[in-house]
Amino acid sequence: MDLTRYIAAYDPTSSTVPVYLVSGIDAFESLDTLTGPQKKWLTATGFDAKPGSHATFMDQDGALAGVVASVKDGDFWALAKVSSALESGRYVIANTETTHAHVVAWMLGKYSFDRYKTPKSDKCPVLMLPDGFCGKQAGAEAEAITLVRDLVNTPTEDMGPTDLQDTAEALAEEFGATCQTIIGDDLLDENFPAIHTVGRAAAAGREPRIIDLCWGREDAPKVTLVGKGVCFDTGGLDLKPSQFMRWMKKDMGGAAHVLGLARLLMTTNVDIRLRVLISAVENAVDGNAFRPGDILNTRKGLTVENGNTDAEGRLVLCDALTLACEESPELLIDFATLTGAARVALGADLPATYTNSEDVWNTLENCSKEAADPLWRLPLYGDYDSQLDSNIADLSNISESPFAGSITAALYLQRFITEGTDWLHLDVFAWNQSARPGRPKGGEAQALRAVYGLIKSRFTAS
Repeated sequence: MDLTRYIAAYDPTSSTVPVYLVSGIDAFESLDTLTGPQKKWLTATGFDAKPGSHATFMDQDGALAGVVASVKDGDFWALAKVSSALESGRYVIANTETTHAHVVAWMLGKYSFDRYKTPKSDKCPVLMLPDGFCGKQAGAEAEAITLVRDLVNTPTEDMGPTDLQDTAEALAEEFGATCQTIIGDDLLDENFPAIHTVGRAAAAGREPRIIDLCWGREDAPKVTLVGKGVCFDTGGLDLKPSQFMRWMKKDMGGAAHVLGLARLLMTTNVDIRLRVLISAVENAVDGNAFRPGDILNTRKGLTVENGNTDAEGRLVLCDALTLACEESPELLIDFATLTGAARVALGADLPATYTNSEDVWNTLENCSKEAADPLWRLPLYGDYDSQLDSNIADLSNISESPFAGSITAALYLQRFITEGTDWLHLDVFAWNQSARPGRPKGGEAQALRAVYGLIKSRFTAS
């Protein structure tokens, strides 16, 4: 879905409808451009100026003459509700400076996942950008978020490992990147045994694979993104109950995030050597599915006792993280829909965030606040590391304790990070449980804009 068609450069020859942004019930009284009758109309129609609310008024001929929209300071999403409700036409923010946040929210208000729906006529309210305003950055953010949402929303039948590969290859072709893939039994030959083990029970045509995209000049700072691409998670032989399996098409949300972030970085031409690694598998059930109690080999050489086949995400990530560390990136970031424990601790909207670098966290926290893109840091608490001990292998993939499941999962991943590598791990939900302005129920990009800000801040000369 192309959201950039809802914005356009200002054209003085075209007629526009003014949009007045206010905050507070009495705010529109101070709008000198409104006539007395128009103000009375707003009052009479019950306009309450709650954030995200809006009202329209007409001219003497009955044509739309203006929109008054209530936007609370710092509310990134308020304009999204307005754009989703307006009729087709050209609109301009009339009483205040148009900001980047206004433009992004306006576009995201028009997002919908309609791949499988009967086409309907679309209202197309276009926000006209003022002279000198470059909408490229806002458009790039909207495109990246759209990509993440579309990938997560797509059912597994149309979004398996091969489809993730196709998406990465299409991005590579669009931006002049390279993309290589190792598939099926070739994973064993190339030393990705954990990825192969988790995905080997999938049907023909849906074999496990690692996807490796590279972009940018070779001598630029190396930034590597790793994404969990479990395209469907049955839980394996430790089968999930149906109510928990229903939305497991979204278990490739980490892969969707790194592809969306890669699109944003490449569109805006951030000067880095970008590498994107995706472990793409289906955690299926078949006669050759891996079992509880099995010992898995990993690329790093560590052996892992499998305590639960539903803790597969960390198994496919560990091989990719090991590969990432082999070229010593200056920053290594992974996204994964990894644990239910993170959701118990922080709910659906706050990605659990872990890092071994205070500098990374300090920059990321500032970028999160600036972008109104929330996340929350949890500790890599070393005293819990022993909970991953195994009697018969180097470590277990789960703790036997019912507590701190997100932390112990992050500690498991840390075992595969080379010392001295700046590493950031985000345990995301990648899903909106209910609809809100600009955020329909379904797939969601979380912390993507904040992490983009981190990368840009660290590797773009001021």
